[in-house]
Amino acid sequence: MKATAAVLNQPNGPFSIEAIEVAQPQAGEVRVAIKAAGICHTDLVVASGAMGLQFPAILGHEGAGIVDAVGEGVTSVSPGDKVLLTFNSCGACKPCGRHEPAYCSNFVPLNMIAARGDGSTRVTREGQPVSDNFFGQSSFASLAIANERNVLKVHDDANLAVLAPLGCGIQTGVGGVLRSLGAKAGEVLVVLGAGAVGLSAVLGGRIAGCAAIIVVEPQEGRRALAMQLGATHALDGQGDMATAVRGIVPEGADMVIDTSGYMPVVVQSVNMIANRGRIGLLGVPGSLDAALPVPVVQFITQGGTVRGIIEGDSEPAVFLPELIAHHKAGRLPIETFIKTYRLDQINEAIDDAHNGKCVKAVLLVD
Repeated sequence: MKATAAVLNQPNGPFSIEAIEVAQPQAGEVRVAIKAAGICHTDLVVASGAMGLQFPAILGHEGAGIVDAVGEGVTSVSPGDKVLLTFNSCGACKPCGRHEPAYCSNFVPLNMIAARGDGSTRVTREGQPVSDNFFGQSSFASLAIANERNVLKVHDDANLAVLAPLGCGIQTGVGGVLRSLGAKAGEVLVVLGAGAVGLSAVLGGRIAGCAAIIVVEPQEGRRALAMQLGATHALDGQGDMATAVRGIVPEGADMVIDTSGYMPVVVQSVNMIANRGRIGLLGVPGSLDAALPVPVVQFITQGGTVRGIIEGDSEPAVFLPELIAHHKAGRLPIETFIKTYRLDQINEAIDDAHNGKCVKAVLLVD
């Protein structure tokens, strides 16, 4: 079937709006008419070619749309259903068996390299293959092939332009606080970075009933937005942030979650935490060699914890409906930091995100 996509023809773009052909879904697959797709930092990391992406390629992994067709064996959705798309998982490995699909043993090949195990593609351009299947969807297009495991049916009245980012960035931030770090009422949370994931972490802290939420963010506008969404304090990231945090909470924070990957501040997190404090790392640093030095004796004495976080430990079939319910109840006002663009404005949207003109860009697809 004919469709339109934002195709990446070389490392670091620009994206080009082009005509493509999308095949029929095969067994276990779902073809979705995409209506909205969030732009996530991971799209741009992979766009650099860092993960071995083969060009031309279609990225996008926060898609939402309407089911167009289903392959053999698919029972959870039908043509006409509104759906959200999220990360893919195999369903057969030990982590998936423990209901931990974010740590699927096959997470990287199923999500990060925009390729299927057998080398096949469902998308062509002028008869030539185009890399698709990024996060099991490649949703920067008017049609995308997803998989039953990474598709969630939503209500007919769902606002897909608002809910699309739940599939990655929002569930990562909120889930990082609620699920990964297990935030409890009355605890103190520090959030490093106030982009879309960081602001979602702030909202997660608010949902959990944290007594104090301290945001560290260099951009003044984002600090103000964090305060609007429930942060109690905002720091600009200049100087000794551990001392600044302890100036607010002398005993230290119960949780620090990094959404920035900015190591000069991240390394200070080890001195921000209280006894039994937890540090969660989900921001991707600029270097694969980045390291967090942990003072061993101090952490033994404190009972401190450091852990990595993928997708907010989400089990999408369970957690995404919870997030939708929080949004409906007004506890997750993510529209506050979403700005929409047409698909053919994708390069403008990326520039605006880089330049601080928007926090979360969402592409609308006709």
